[in-house]
Amino acid sequence: MKFLKIKFTNLIQIFIICFCLINLSQKGEVLAITSSGSNNFVSSAVKNVASSVVKIDTERLVERQQFDPTLLDPLLRDLLGEQGISPERERGQGSGVIINKDGMVLTNAHVVERVDDVSVTLADGTICDGQVLGTDAVTDLALVKIDESTYSSFAPLGNSEDLEVGDWAIALGTPYGLEKTVTLGIISSLHRDINSLGFSDKRLDLIQTDAAINPGNSGGPLINSNGEVIGINTLVRSGPGAGLGFAIPINLAKNVSDQLLKNGQVIHPYLGVQLISLNPRIAKEYNKDPNSLVQLPERNGALIQSVIPNSPAEKAGLRRGDLVIAAENVSIEEPKALLDEVEKAQIGKVFLLNVLRDKKEIQINIKPEPLPGLT
Repeated sequence: MKFLKIKFTNLIQIFIICFCLINLSQKGEVLAITSSGSNNFVSSAVKNVASSVVKIDTERLVERQQFDPTLLDPLLRDLLGEQGISPERERGQGSGVIINKDGMVLTNAHVVERVDDVSVTLADGTICDGQVLGTDAVTDLALVKIDESTYSSFAPLGNSEDLEVGDWAIALGTPYGLEKTVTLGIISSLHRDINSLGFSDKRLDLIQTDAAINPGNSGGPLINSNGEVIGINTLVRSGPGAGLGFAIPINLAKNVSDQLLKNGQVIHPYLGVQLISLNPRIAKEYNKDPNSLVQLPERNGALIQSVIPNSPAEKAGLRRGDLVIAAENVSIEEPKALLDEVEKAQIGKVFLLNVLRDKKEIQINIKPEPLPGLT
């Protein structure tokens, strides 16, 4: 009897194991059918945007001397005489994305600035002329107009404020002239200051991604897993540390494109100071030096290193060594925070700064002017 109980128990255990194996095999078959019977999220997202991605070819006329006069032997120079300047056609290439029903193409400023001819190749191979409506070198964005009758779709725009590190990122464009190229990665970082990458003449917080962005991808879209444009590809790190790509957040790009469409340019407020970051550690080390000219306040802020002549800062009385600790009642911990507030300021309107000078806090009213050299 005991033997029969043990045998019956063993039969139950075998039945349970077989039942589980059958269930697992059925689930495996279902998963296999699902993965092979439909596209993954990347292909679905790409289909949502691909028809609005364009290739941009540019040409400009440049004048160059036929020979470098410094390399010519004096006797040969006498024989050849004065060397004339011959015009040459310089060609460039980039990417872009159609963003609305009016045929507006968003791209990088460095793709189309100072060019004579712009040619736009649509996803279906149609080639049409492009008209540059405006460029903004500070944000490296440009707006190009094409004929409305030559295309049929435009890309849906997402919200770059909703991004999180680790989200999927898909880059589209024409790297090295290879059309309809797609690369996949993730959002590696957000709010990457472009000044930390060596571009002191720009005002940008960039999206960092490991999705491959190569020459020719510039101006193309970076999209999320839903097929919405979240950025405009702009930079790639080459050499040591290669594999880092950067894109301009689409929320900034939308704002800039609206201003370019309305005014043909973007006006950036300007104070006219060069800033360095100050914190208690740096200040203490500086103050220990017996040869230091001034004693720095041991706190965070944006330290004015120099004041540009004839600038709004000079007119307002700012000096080298002033520490900006607040702007429009917003606490300033570093230069970037001050630049962010300046970018929100209005041209010609009073902009309030709280400054530490000689251990005393003073208020300075300054009137920002348009950033010079852009028009």
